[in-house]
Amino acid sequence: MEVTVVGGGLAGSEAALQLAKRNIKVKLYEMRPIKTTGAHKTEKFGEFVCSNSLGAADCSNASGLLKKEMQILGGELINIAFEHSVPAGGALAIDREGFSQAVTDKINNNQNITVIREEIEEIPDGIVIMASGPLTSEPLANSIKNFTKSEHLHFFDAIAPIVDVDSINFDKAFYASRYDKGDASYINCPMNKEEYENFYNILINAPKIELKEFEKGAKFFESCLPIEVLAARGVDTLRFGPMKPVGLVDKRTGEKNYAVVQLRQDNSAKTMYNLVGFQTNLKWGAQKELLQSIPGLENVNVLRYGVMHRNTFINSPQLLNPTLESRTRKGLFFAGQLTGTEGYTESIASGLLAGINAARYVNNETLLELPTETMLGALTHYITNPEHTKFQPINSNWGIVPPVELPKKERKNKKLKAEIISKRAIEILQRI
Repeated sequence: MEVTVVGGGLAGSEAALQLAKRNIKVKLYEMRPIKTTGAHKTEKFGEFVCSNSLGAADCSNASGLLKKEMQILGGELINIAFEHSVPAGGALAIDREGFSQAVTDKINNNQNITVIREEIEEIPDGIVIMASGPLTSEPLANSIKNFTKSEHLHFFDAIAPIVDVDSINFDKAFYASRYDKGDASYINCPMNKEEYENFYNILINAPKIELKEFEKGAKFFESCLPIEVLAARGVDTLRFGPMKPVGLVDKRTGEKNYAVVQLRQDNSAKTMYNLVGFQTNLKWGAQKELLQSIPGLENVNVLRYGVMHRNTFINSPQLLNPTLESRTRKGLFFAGQLTGTEGYTESIASGLLAGINAARYVNNETLLELPTETMLGALTHYITNPEHTKFQPINSNWGIVPPVELPKKERKNKKLKAEIISKRAIEILQRI
């Protein structure tokens, strides 16, 4: 008996590898390079198309706990991510090219996985994991729409520009991590009040790429807003968001800055850096003008401009069980951002659970429904809760996990609370 996995992104790649290591034959369908998405740049598996960061690595953060849970459950891609990590303070960021090449090699060299490079236009028969992602092609999206008997929900996602490190002016820019935590792994471009106001005026007046008619009406995902959308909320919004200067002091001058633009290492060779929080839909010429108004980036060489694209996800609360299996068709699982889990780590984690449960389905075993005390369990229960009638994409966070009782004097101790929740989750998973 074999399982069909549709989509070679993060979730689909993880699901295929989970099945294969349990000696289950897999047909992995990926339409690239036969058909492109407009956001992907290669035909490799597990390609990162937006940021190269998977979020916090430490269990004091919800995303960090999710990573630890994935390792306990035998995740494949999370280990590859750590192997191809690049300095990013307390976050796990990866060399995106090295990571996707390693995932591609692992899949291509696995005798239990047959890779088929063609577009799937309908949900296949048999045991299937749908992990076609938020950029699912129109024919397949229509097939899913017909199967679910419901309209799709949409939101916009955006990609930040990547620049050449050799074109950065380090007479103005400096290396540092916020509050000097970890290595000085970020490049920081400081601004005074005048420089920030000039930057802001260029930004709010910059021309944007026109949306296609079918894209109008879709919503932005709050945690991945284009910088121009953030700026429209007020002149100081960026200074309290992606450009906040707190904890970032140039030791050469000792001066406090009005705003700071941070750049994060994008490849292991340290030649490419992406602008943190600079997702955008500005026209490319306007992007270059904006970037070159930033101190230190006056002559910057842009290697990849930011773009925005519409993402699609299903109404999981009405369609899926917490096992990620369809409520109306046994043996059909959904995984990745298509389910409404937002974020790279969350996408991989859902692929991990879908792969485990598809294997259990093949072997006539009870499907794994993780307790809500675990981060992955809380996430899957949240996205499949029928009470969520106004469902929007969500990532891992402490708010979806059952709370813990602390002594009155410790109730505001967020670090202690995170430690207790993480310890509880890890202990539960280790007993499964």
